[in-house]
Amino acid sequence: MKKYLFSIVLSVSTIFVIAQSTKDAAVEIWAKVQAAPPTVTLNWVGNGTTNNYAIAKKLKTASTWSNIATGLSGTTTSYVDNNVTVGTNYEYRIIRSGTTGTVNYQGFGYINAGIEIPVVENRGRLILLVANTMTSSLATEIARLETDLEGDGWDVVRLVASTTASASQVKTQITTAYNQNPTNTKALFILGPVPIPYSGNICPDAHTNNHQGAWPADCYYGDINGTWTDATVTAPTTGPTRIHNVPGDGKFDQSFIPSPMELQVGRVDLRGMTTFTAFTETQLLKNYLDKDHDYRKKVFAVQRRAIIDDNFGYFSGEAFAANGWKNFGPICTPSNVTAGDYITSMTGNSYQWSYGCGGGSYTSASGIGTTTDLSNSNLQGIFTVLFGSYFGDWDNNNNFLRAPLCQGKTLTNAWAGRPHWMFHHMALGETIGYSTVISQNNTGSVYFASPFGGLANSIHIALMGDPSLRNEIVSPVSNVVATKNGNNCNITWTASTQTNVIGYNIYMKNDTNKTYVKINPTTITGTSYTHQCLVYPGIYKYMVRALVLENTPSGTYYNMSEGIMDTAMNTVNLAIYANAGAAVSGTSSSVSFTSTAIGGTVFAWSFGDGGNSSQQNPVHTYTANGNYTATLVVSNSCNSVTLTVPVGITTGIYQEQFENALSVFPNPSNGKVNVLAPKEMINSTEVFVYSQDGKLVYQTKLKAESTEINLQNQAKGIYFMQLRDINGNTSSRKIIIE
Repeated sequence: MKKYLFSIVLSVSTIFVIAQSTKDAAVEIWAKVQAAPPTVTLNWVGNGTTNNYAIAKKLKTASTWSNIATGLSGTTTSYVDNNVTVGTNYEYRIIRSGTTGTVNYQGFGYINAGIEIPVVENRGRLILLVANTMTSSLATEIARLETDLEGDGWDVVRLVASTTASASQVKTQITTAYNQNPTNTKALFILGPVPIPYSGNICPDAHTNNHQGAWPADCYYGDINGTWTDATVTAPTTGPTRIHNVPGDGKFDQSFIPSPMELQVGRVDLRGMTTFTAFTETQLLKNYLDKDHDYRKKVFAVQRRAIIDDNFGYFSGEAFAANGWKNFGPICTPSNVTAGDYITSMTGNSYQWSYGCGGGSYTSASGIGTTTDLSNSNLQGIFTVLFGSYFGDWDNNNNFLRAPLCQGKTLTNAWAGRPHWMFHHMALGETIGYSTVISQNNTGSVYFASPFGGLANSIHIALMGDPSLRNEIVSPVSNVVATKNGNNCNITWTASTQTNVIGYNIYMKNDTNKTYVKINPTTITGTSYTHQCLVYPGIYKYMVRALVLENTPSGTYYNMSEGIMDTAMNTVNLAIYANAGAAVSGTSSSVSFTSTAIGGTVFAWSFGDGGNSSQQNPVHTYTANGNYTATLVVSNSCNSVTLTVPVGITTGIYQEQFENALSVFPNPSNGKVNVLAPKEMINSTEVFVYSQDGKLVYQTKLKAESTEINLQNQAKGIYFMQLRDINGNTSSRKIIIE
């Protein structure tokens, strides 16, 4: 491979220049785990210049570390942690302190380790933001992508962005969609030439003479709650006009992300890649979506290994390639991470990960190659990381950061070195979008970002590629067929071709349940399943996913294939709509229970005192005063509904007087009923009238010895009148309107 000579100019002074590998600035970690007893054994690659190691630990979601071992000998290369539990995500940090000559240095390593981490069934909502110029020409591929995302547990919401809109207008679309489900919305996949936000007065590659100003800032779209302004920064430069930044020009002031990122943002935007002369922009996007689909469905095999092409080494105190050495060990195992030439190594050879760095231009990195080289390549690497001057500012024609996505199998790229990125969570099933958010939100207090600071949390940190992609892919099932059979649905499929499949899970959604729910209580080991009793009419969509226990260099976790779907139509409605009520008949403690039910055929009453009835509208007599809860279960062949009715029973001398003192007439009536009561009951007794289904249709207070109740606006039929005084005495009557 020809080595291209470009240089990167740094504004920092040289701290030390030593004959030392950038591997020393990284601790290459991998883990072995066991479930019984629960144990995590950390292993790492040592060197001859380490004085000691320090190990810290935290839960994956925590933001602070606790030291668990300090002052470990420089010859130590393993540590056993027995203080772990199965199913819990832990993170470990190992810091190497060493000396080369008279210079002291540090190296950092991180690993997310765990034992049998539970499977992720629902990944949240993903906003798919598509440029309006691509919706028609890529309609088939976009629809397929949505199905693929759905099969991986994402709830997809598609938005269309005008290529002529402002970044603020596009942000409004995203924010509106986010606010519809803020708890569950996790990712943003930008597809096509969606408007690019610019922000800041920065120069991460240190070329202050011609490259300081506003850089592309897709983080603007993923920071929902931050404050972004366009009022203070004035940054005209001798560089491209597009990075000039003055108040009111639509480019934002912020050089650092104002608040923690809410969304995992990734962009596939292949405009201006004219060096790839065989393809138009639309064809490049189609090619990308084709290989994205093939990767997800495991159409081609990927080797768990990584290549690192380091053309900087230690550079004025910085070890850019340490991004590769420290990240790839937990993902691929250090023995599968090698140094080599970027293009020749991946030509005809599969690599899961790769890292390359060298002095750069907008279209090249020294020792790696040029955009022209990539246009003539067919590299078999999936996730790549590149670093060098200029091309981290990726909004320019034939940009070197976007170029890998235009060829071969490569699906993502990131400019990692200033600051360092954290990809190690992907070894236990996280998405590369998760790695992006962790890297963007890192201020240097949780993970090492840069030896000189000032680069963490910067607005230029961005992912080129699909943010939902993951490391380990499980071969899906095929030939899923859902067949309605009576009130049930039979689902059959052809088994996954993967050899370590534990079994299968079935997920269903319909017009009632808009999101997928798992319907099999235990893992299915065969290739068929019967979904009993389809209650609601409509389309039932079933999804079958293969389940495996992945064993990675960071531990074990349960992983599933993307789901393959089929639908069945149900025309029978077995839903039950029911209600229930009760009318208490004072002195006799006799209660008339009523219920209405649509779709229910079987009634099971339990009155709360040991009594039961299978009648729809039973009468039950209680033998003791008290408060009871009557329960009604209404069911049919496939469904049931449970209702409760509170009942209060009070008997006694005054209750009898109350019952006998009141008179209701005429009954039956035309809807007008008179209630006669003695003077002592006036203004202390209320009248309630209920329909048979328990609905209150009339309410008043007795204000005279004779009170007229007018129910002529009610339908003819049977009603229940209850009179209740302030002492809790009640009297009930059944009244008939003819």
